[in-house]
Amino acid sequence: MKKIPIGTLIKGDGDPAVAIRALASSGFECFSLFFWEGLGGADPLKFAEEVGKATEGTGTFISALSVYGNPLRDDERGVATRECLKVLLDAAPLFGCGLVSCFAGRVPGMSVKDSLPAWKRCFAPLAERAEASGLRIAFENCRLGDTWKTGSWNIAINPDAWELMFDAISSPAIGLEWEPCHQVEALADPYAQLEVWLPKILHLHGKDSRIDRPLLAARGLYGSTRWHSSHFPGNGDTDWRRILDFLGRRGYTGTIDIEGWNDAEWSGERELEGQAKALAYLKSCRGT
Repeated sequence: MKKIPIGTLIKGDGDPAVAIRALASSGFECFSLFFWEGLGGADPLKFAEEVGKATEGTGTFISALSVYGNPLRDDERGVATRECLKVLLDAAPLFGCGLVSCFAGRVPGMSVKDSLPAWKRCFAPLAERAEASGLRIAFENCRLGDTWKTGSWNIAINPDAWELMFDAISSPAIGLEWEPCHQVEALADPYAQLEVWLPKILHLHGKDSRIDRPLLAARGLYGSTRWHSSHFPGNGDTDWRRILDFLGRRGYTGTIDIEGWNDAEWSGERELEGQAKALAYLKSCRGT
């Protein structure tokens, strides 16, 4: 079976070349560079060469370029996210990278169905552009509190939405950036979902969640008490050995990149220690 590379997310508007050199020595094998709601003054077209030298010197590579924001907003934040998407599609080949990932976006306050026309207007030309360049676009399945009926960030939150999206744009250049965290929090079966949706999954985030079952039983779904919490792989409810085995047997060709800054037990000064533990856990699940 193919050895699935395991890496981590790093901030694109920091100093990614320095971060790559530091983190590669800890055993990370690839890096997903991400931005939040725009480039933040950074210029990937200019620092691509420097990042390339950093990866070449460490034997690592760039797995994805990402921007997380709502490209369907009709304001400066939406414009910044849309422009960032275009820049990342232009920049990806300079990084030796074939994947750009993002939120699908949502018309603020509207349902998944009612946001779909705006999503298609935004992404149909981007999908054509990606396909013509041999690139792919992956939609993160993060919910950020959004529901089927309303929200502020993302329509790509569950299989019902994915079916509508991939029916509206049938391009092979679009797919999913998936992680079991959001399935656990939705009380969905991540393994069953992976089995069905693997052909559309282009990238995995290494992020998990833990359900407080006694609290959920006592309080139910709709109270004010939070009954789930985000965690690094190895600290949540998901059996990553089962996931990696499945991915390996089914010929998954992407990577798994750990999404940090979400595990309260390993935050602040303990962040890098937590990431290192997650990396070691995932490699043990992979069979080193």
